[in-house]
Amino acid sequence: MVINIEGDHGRFRQIVRGRIKENLRRYVTRGEMIVPKGKDSVSVSLPQVSLPRFRFGNQDEQGVGMGDGEVGDQVGEGQEQGGPGQAGNEEGEHELEVEVSLEEMAKILGEALELPNIEPRGQKDVESFSDRYTSVSAVGPESLAHFRRTYRQALKREIAAGSYLPEDPQVVPIRDDRRYRAPRRIHAPQNNAVILYLMDVSGSMGEEQKEIVRLQSFWLDTWIRSQYKGVDTRFIIHDAVAREVDRDTFFHVRESGGTAISSAYKKALEILDEKYPTEQWNIYLFHFSDGDNWSVDDTKECLRLLSEDLLPRVNLFAYGQVNSPYGSGQFLKDLHQNLQQDNLVTAHVEDREGIYDAIKTFLGKGV
Repeated sequence: MVINIEGDHGRFRQIVRGRIKENLRRYVTRGEMIVPKGKDSVSVSLPQVSLPRFRFGNQDEQGVGMGDGEVGDQVGEGQEQGGPGQAGNEEGEHELEVEVSLEEMAKILGEALELPNIEPRGQKDVESFSDRYTSVSAVGPESLAHFRRTYRQALKREIAAGSYLPEDPQVVPIRDDRRYRAPRRIHAPQNNAVILYLMDVSGSMGEEQKEIVRLQSFWLDTWIRSQYKGVDTRFIIHDAVAREVDRDTFFHVRESGGTAISSAYKKALEILDEKYPTEQWNIYLFHFSDGDNWSVDDTKECLRLLSEDLLPRVNLFAYGQVNSPYGSGQFLKDLHQNLQQDNLVTAHVEDREGIYDAIKTFLGKGV
């Protein structure tokens, strides 16, 4: 019975996984999946899922293959149970909420978008240490006593001394026989990453534009976290000036003011200089804006900061430009005309339907 239950559960999970993968674009663009269920999982709303099974019917009833008819006769669709618009007493269809780990979500995302695994650039890693009890020592606490090794040592001693009697096999360990599990320190490089999210919150960025940013950020976070052991996330908002904020403020701050994009890039550099040296961290920077900058001079400053300071030290700089009825969209054109580097990727997101393709554009290189 337990085996059958485990098998049914496994098939159920496979069905759920297939449904999510088939409808991933819908989940990504409408945010139906982002219902937090804890630190490491999300809640997925799916149509009712049931495992196929045979069901025995009443022998007194007639069904397909029973009753009058000739070979080759067409099988009808059966009698309709009521018409459109009629009231009924039958239970309607209900959606099923299934909890899915973020690790599994990352795998589904990678398969659906055909994303390559990220390979850390250069030597950006932090040494981590762990103790594994794979050695044996003659000294140690009783809580780590190795009974098998102790018995073996006592047996070897008695055989060597000639005191072991096969007809009376009693082995009594003495103090010198005792053995203990001992730790051995393992040195392992642990790749670390920092993600900086920058968002324009000027007057031209409305609630819909910020919701697009929120959805993209969730999926970018999910994928990158699946590729690294440790991830730091930092958030910067900017209008005419930039400031670092927490995650909640990043997604809920009200829009106002003008736009000076260079202020966000300077704040990002300040954060990187303070805590994230290039030789120890894989750095990912995602900037979202409607492309409306305050002046030509500020755009020139942005291009200088990118070419001289940011692009040489980041794994990936991704710029996502969202459509806004009030934004000019000029900044994306300026990037295309003046910067051509492998670790710079851009995407134009016209609406929510463009989120799916933008994520593939950002992560498709695997940098």
